[in-house]
Amino acid sequence: MFTAAIGAKEVIPQLSRLRGAFFGALVSDALCLGSHYEYDAPTIKTAYGGRIETYMGPGEKLGGTTHGVGWGRRNYHPGQKKGDQTDYGEYNILMLEFLAGRQDMSSPIQLSKLIPVWKARVSNNWGAWLCTQTKQAAQQVGQGVPYDKLGGNSNAMAMRSAAALSAFQSEEEVAAAARTMMFTHRSEEALIGGEFFTRVAWKVIHQNLNPRDAITATAKESSRWIQTQVQKGFDKFEEATDPSRPLFKEEFADDLAMTSMARLWDVGKTEPIKVGKASPTEGTLPSSVYIILKYMESFEDAVKANAMVGGDNASRSVAIGMVLGAYHGVEGIPANLREELNAWERCDALLEKLPLISALSQRNEL
Repeated sequence: MFTAAIGAKEVIPQLSRLRGAFFGALVSDALCLGSHYEYDAPTIKTAYGGRIETYMGPGEKLGGTTHGVGWGRRNYHPGQKKGDQTDYGEYNILMLEFLAGRQDMSSPIQLSKLIPVWKARVSNNWGAWLCTQTKQAAQQVGQGVPYDKLGGNSNAMAMRSAAALSAFQSEEEVAAAARTMMFTHRSEEALIGGEFFTRVAWKVIHQNLNPRDAITATAKESSRWIQTQVQKGFDKFEEATDPSRPLFKEEFADDLAMTSMARLWDVGKTEPIKVGKASPTEGTLPSSVYIILKYMESFEDAVKANAMVGGDNASRSVAIGMVLGAYHGVEGIPANLREELNAWERCDALLEKLPLISALSQRNEL
């Protein structure tokens, strides 16, 4: 079904992999802030004069807004600025803040402790887009719905688990944390999608697998539905990198690759969406696999290529940045993207409080 990668890469220290996984997710997300929900890839390329090379504010060079197909043209992140995060990145920072503030660092996440932190954060100068599932969950909390019954039925993959990799040792622990952190969603497709990429990143960090082999190993342990989505990503990667195939020669090959894996999704707003570029897991998962495989040896090329496709690029960004950040280590993130990420210093200090990073840092000081 899936084939292993050929060749070996130098072993990256685990501390660098852990930090790379978290900051890779944030950097990848921040690169999407400017074009988030702009569904026309040629429009993005024209506005940027080619590939994106630095962070952009919401709608920067696009007239201050983006065209969210199905939702209309607007500024989706009115409180954010260049170097900030979309809602996907903000959620990962929120989870880091929660994990770093716990007294019992080793215990499983309890919603009774997480939700008060979440509620305060999303209702106080959030700045980014507040998704429907977040609004619905907040309403449910206000109505007294039991915490284990929260969430809507959206199948959008909203990954929030980048910090969990530095908080929990075992693969099963981080997988459980990934699902708990996505408590605003009840769709099994969304939950298992987030769990899938968390397991992939864990294997990269702890088993020194390259992303292709980690994806292959995780898929073999997953449901038939996950295997189908992963196979779509593998097949499209093979097509796009084959010089004899038409897709290889296309200027907007990545854009076409994602939309060609998709069905039309009529959300009943203004126009139908091609799911491959939207947030549903059936599009986000194979599209993220495709980008990871195609640009596996360059963190920078991968996260920038993802941003340039547009659509709900931020949904894909966390998976892509987390996995490839783990693979290349924090040093694999370009210096300008490290220095210009607004949340870097604050998050770096919080990461030092998490068990795995704290232990490795102390060991390095000896």
